[in-house]
Amino acid sequence: MTDEVKLKELRKKIFLTGYKGGMAHLASCYSCLEILYVLYGKGVLKLDAADPGWAGRDRFVLSKGHAGLALYAVMTEAGLMTEEDFASYLKPGGAIGGEPCMRDSARVEATTGSLGHGLPFGEGMAMALKADGNSARVFVLLGDGECEEGTVWEAAMTSAAFGLDNLVAILDCNEIQKMDSVKNTIGEPKWQEKWTSFGWSVEEIDGHDIDAIRDCLSKENEKGKPRLVIAHTVKGKGVSIMENNPNWHFKLPRGKKEMKVFLEELGVREEEME
Repeated sequence: MTDEVKLKELRKKIFLTGYKGGMAHLASCYSCLEILYVLYGKGVLKLDAADPGWAGRDRFVLSKGHAGLALYAVMTEAGLMTEEDFASYLKPGGAIGGEPCMRDSARVEATTGSLGHGLPFGEGMAMALKADGNSARVFVLLGDGECEEGTVWEAAMTSAAFGLDNLVAILDCNEIQKMDSVKNTIGEPKWQEKWTSFGWSVEEIDGHDIDAIRDCLSKENEKGKPRLVIAHTVKGKGVSIMENNPNWHFKLPRGKKEMKVFLEELGVREEEME
C-alpha cells in the first residue's frame, strides 16, 4: 500500500471515529497528519515497541492537542495502540478522549489541550535529557494560531539560551485558527524572522511532502541550537469543503450535501457509518 493510500485510509478512519464519537477537530487533524505519519511510521522517532518507558526513546509532544485523534490514529497504525482502544474514542468508559492524556496511553509523553504549554513541556524534557547525558531528542508539534500564547515565546527564549540542540519544534503552519486566518488575527506573523531572532535555526518545508518531512526531521540540529521546522500545510487537507476554511475548525458534516462530499472524497461506504 502506498503512502498516499495509507494516508487516505487514516483520514477516513479519523472521520469515522470522530463522527461516531460525536465531535472532533477534523480539519486540525488533517493538516498535521503527514507529519505525525512520518514521525511514527517512517523511523524518525527512536522508540522501542515493547518498552514504552525505554530511557533512550525520543519524546514527542502534541502541543496542539485538539489534533489528538490524528495522533492516536497514527499510533494505532504503528502498532503502539490497539484498535479496540482507538475505537473507544469518547465512549463511556473508553480509553481515549479528544486530546492527548497521559492516562490514555504509556506512549503519551504529555497531557495537552490547553494551548501554549507543549513547548515548555518539551523544553523541560530536553533539559533533563541533557542533564542525564541522554542523546534522545524531543519533538514538539505546535499550531500557528497557538503561537499567540505567551508561554510559547518564554520557552522559545530559554530553549535557545540553554543551547537545546536536542529539541525540534514543528510548526503546523496552515495559516488558519479558530474562526479566521492567523494573519487577520495578529497581522503578518513573520515566523522565520521571529524564531531566528530568538536564537533558533529555522527551516521551511511542505508539510504534506512525505520525503521532505522525513529528510528534514531525520537530520541532527545545528550544534547548540534548538530548531524550528515551519511545515506549510492545508487545514482540512483531503476534503474539499474543509480545506482552508476556518468554519471547519471544530465541526462535523451536517446535512446530506456536506455528508456526500465526505463520503465520496474519503471513500466511505454508507454502511460504515452505522
